[in-house]
Amino acid sequence: MIDISVNNLIKGFEIGTNVLDGLNFQVTAGEHVAILGINGAGKTCLFRILTGELDYDEGSVVLAPNKRIGLISQIPVYPEGWTTEDVLKTAHSHLFRMQDRMREIEQLLSEGSDDEALLKEYDRLQSDFLRLGGYEADAERSRVASGLDITQDMRERLFENLSGGEKTRVHLARLNLEDTDILLLDEPTNHLDLPATEWLEVYISHFRGTVLAISHDRYFLDRVAQRCIEIVNGKAEFYSGNYSFFVEERQRRFEEKQKQYEKDAAKIAQLQKAADQMHLWAFMGNDKLHKRAFSMEKRIEKLKKTERPTSQKKLSIRFKETGFTGDEAVVMADVSKSYGAKKLFSDLDLEVTGGESVAITGNNGAGKSSLIKIMVGEETPDSGFSYLGPQIRAAYLPQIVRFGDDSRSMLDSMIYECKCSPQEARDRLAAFGFRGENVLRPVGVLSGGERSRLKLCMLMGSDINLLILDEPTNHLDIASREWMEDALSDYEQTLIFVSHDRYFIDRFATRILSFEGDGVVTDYKGPYQDYLAWRERQRVFAEAERSRKPKEKKPDSRPERGPDLAKSSAKIEREIEKLEAQIAKLNEEAEAAASDYVRLMELDSKRAELEARLEPLYERWEELNA
Repeated sequence: MIDISVNNLIKGFEIGTNVLDGLNFQVTAGEHVAILGINGAGKTCLFRILTGELDYDEGSVVLAPNKRIGLISQIPVYPEGWTTEDVLKTAHSHLFRMQDRMREIEQLLSEGSDDEALLKEYDRLQSDFLRLGGYEADAERSRVASGLDITQDMRERLFENLSGGEKTRVHLARLNLEDTDILLLDEPTNHLDLPATEWLEVYISHFRGTVLAISHDRYFLDRVAQRCIEIVNGKAEFYSGNYSFFVEERQRRFEEKQKQYEKDAAKIAQLQKAADQMHLWAFMGNDKLHKRAFSMEKRIEKLKKTERPTSQKKLSIRFKETGFTGDEAVVMADVSKSYGAKKLFSDLDLEVTGGESVAITGNNGAGKSSLIKIMVGEETPDSGFSYLGPQIRAAYLPQIVRFGDDSRSMLDSMIYECKCSPQEARDRLAAFGFRGENVLRPVGVLSGGERSRLKLCMLMGSDINLLILDEPTNHLDIASREWMEDALSDYEQTLIFVSHDRYFIDRFATRILSFEGDGVVTDYKGPYQDYLAWRERQRVFAEAERSRKPKEKKPDSRPERGPDLAKSSAKIEREIEKLEAQIAKLNEEAEAAASDYVRLMELDSKRAELEARLEPLYERWEELNA
């Protein structure tokens, strides 16, 4: 069954220029699809059209009948002062309107009204309210909230005070209550830390409906997407795999088109050379060859020419590096930092040697950026000390980039801060995608991604041997992230960076410094994939350790002997058989509900409860039969 069908969709915002120019694609029920394209390709425009927020010029958009569509945008916005419970209740707003009208009619009837129309309206409303689950709405909200780990405390808190991950969970709960069948994700991971992003990946993977996702998080797309649709020049190109497959297949197609283009160009050049030769021989006395040459030129014009393939330009400059002969790049000893009653970390010891690449990861608000600011001297620790090695020349790219004068143009800022000539400034800016009249824009009007790109362009002209980056890919699209990775690929000096971009971490990190919260910091010396495997082993070991802990046994006040012992053993065996049958039934239900994440969580909770009751029965049975 087709959930979404888009046919010859055309949408333009300027006369003569179409963002979507004959877009065609279909999505079947239950598919998880990544929507790709450069910034401005029309991805968000497409989502706004699918939700009905934006009209289109030509074509058609058909959604499967009776299918609900829900959008998770970058930042869900609700009225000021709303609690989490208020947000959840919006899913049942139609029920509340019906309930209010029923109370109005009840008031009129109690005042003596005998209007027949009112009685009929009341009967209809009551029937609809019952059919739509109005009397179970409160219980349903509690069930879904519990399944998505939304506690009662969180439900009572102001929505605006929740973290990015908590807001996303609440938004998903609201869509779940609305029985959303088609989920549109527009940059859902932009404000999430790694644990929240990993949770979202698990949820989306188990979501039983259709998913369309726009994201710059390549790791996220790898985990949730079954196929990719790239919007190029307003049209769709299809890739039957996740993001990693898309990257390889796109490159293969580019090389194939390039070979075909070169083959066609060589054939045309050969024919043109032959035609030119015939014209020359005709001028030398063989007039009949003119006719053959003209015929050959007509043939050249009719040949189907392969359009020359294009690819995005990559960075053409690299970091300037200065030699480093010491061992110590960064040293911290007994460093502590708190803000009021909140302790970020304490007694932290850290030594980073030359050539290391350290990724700092963890929950939002755990202290990652504070650690970076202590390193570069922007903040002072509460205790301990931090210093850079004597031969270190450091460069720092902060999370929020600021310039000395926002009214100064990009070109003037480059000349002023880097002490370079206008031509050198233009060349360096062009390598970062700032060309032509664009370089005359004031830095104050640049987006977050453009500011980061401009600052990085300035840093690359410095002689450095320690590069410190705070969320360097946070505001960048995929193409810009790949540009930055190309720039760093040949950098061989010390690198320290804070990031939630797992593709970036996986490519560059040789050491992981993970902020676990509550002041706990894990220092793992190894690449990211090794760290993930180590973390999973630690989780398994912890669970095994918990299971090995002896259960507290109640003293048996009535010692059993002979027939009494046999009766007790038989009774326990019956209880064990009963619980095992219930667990087997839950396992069957879990297999049947493999795509229903909320139902799986309920079943898992019931199974854990039964297993907890079963374990002491096993132990008691073994004691009786020893």
